[in-house]
Amino acid sequence: MGVGAKIVLGAIADDFTGATDLANNLVRGGMRCLQVIGVPSQEVDLNNIDAVVVALKSRSCPADEAVADSLAALEWLRQQGARQLCFKYCSTFDSTDQGNIGPVADALLEALGANQTVMVPAFPVNGRTVYQGHLFVGDRLLNDCGMQHHPLNPMQDADLVRVLSRQTPHPVGLANRAMLAQGADATRAHLSTLAEQGVRHVICDTLDEQDLDVLADATVLMPLVTGGSGLGQALPAQYRKQGWLETITQPGRLAPASGSALVLSGSCSRATLAQVADFLDKHPDGGFALDPLSLSEGDKQQEQALVFARERLSSNSPVLIYASADPDKVCAAQQALGVARAGALVEETMSQLAVALVNEGVGRLLVAGGETSGAVVSALGITTLRIGEQIDPGVPWTQAPLAGREAPLSLALKSGNFGGVDFFTRAFEVLA
Repeated sequence: MGVGAKIVLGAIADDFTGATDLANNLVRGGMRCLQVIGVPSQEVDLNNIDAVVVALKSRSCPADEAVADSLAALEWLRQQGARQLCFKYCSTFDSTDQGNIGPVADALLEALGANQTVMVPAFPVNGRTVYQGHLFVGDRLLNDCGMQHHPLNPMQDADLVRVLSRQTPHPVGLANRAMLAQGADATRAHLSTLAEQGVRHVICDTLDEQDLDVLADATVLMPLVTGGSGLGQALPAQYRKQGWLETITQPGRLAPASGSALVLSGSCSRATLAQVADFLDKHPDGGFALDPLSLSEGDKQQEQALVFARERLSSNSPVLIYASADPDKVCAAQQALGVARAGALVEETMSQLAVALVNEGVGRLLVAGGETSGAVVSALGITTLRIGEQIDPGVPWTQAPLAGREAPLSLALKSGNFGGVDFFTRAFEVLA
């Protein structure tokens, strides 16, 4: 496959960590995968690449911006000859009553001339399941798992049919577990019947890996599928059945890693808070806390964080700089500064720290949080990521070429809710 050659899957992700999450599962399924940051303005070498994931920052922006960016990504992916398109959003269906999942899905369907798509947010291995159209995180409904306190997209309704119906004028249906249990042919027929009835979006129950396999089989010929990354682990096998994909050994092979290790954490999710606490327990002097209120007063705290990191990056242990805080502290900062400014202060600070410290020798960088990851990647000028092996479900190591550096930067972009409690330390052990 040469420059501009056809790819099998073209995906559009609404944030950077979500893009990496999907790409990770595609690699695990045997696809050589490249993640591009935004819609490329220059030619991209797709030699030996089977799937491309375009990472956008469109989850929480105004719906019209999300639609425009997604349509631009769609057009570029169609130019690369993608056989199937995928719209990737979070496994917790992060959105508001105005979008952006519904408006983007509608726009993509219209651009493709298609009349139906599926909604498969579930990722069972990470505890995201859907039953009777209701999304669970572990054993809790979505609106009772902590996501009801999300600073940008609080999720207060677990009924995805109801949630999506508030985002689109088109009918929303359900493919429930009883239907999936009858197999791919029955599920495909059910989807066809719903399409004849004018149902444009179908929420799909998913409790385990078998359900994902059924859905991948039933939807492999759909022009567009949508969902979390779970479906991405099941689709490659179907592509091989279609004769679109060869069996590939070591699809996630990367160059050897080098350089000091840094963690930048902007997420305030429960999982990330536990990871910060675990890291600080193991490395009591290895973490520096950022506070939006202090950041709003000038550059002093950012300069302190730089000094802190420089003094410790010569050691073998990773250094952690974090703005992760419990909901009460986040709420206090948002009330004092406004939601947008509080978030922007953290993102800008993390970005500047990343640029300074990577230029000074950090070669292994882990970033926690979708918004933080997007800001850091943009500040570093990264345009492509080659996807490597998995650290934890949904999070692989990647590598990015940087101007002026002989070795690529090893980079892990972690969605806030993903990863085991020891993720911030174990990730570097996996890379080694």
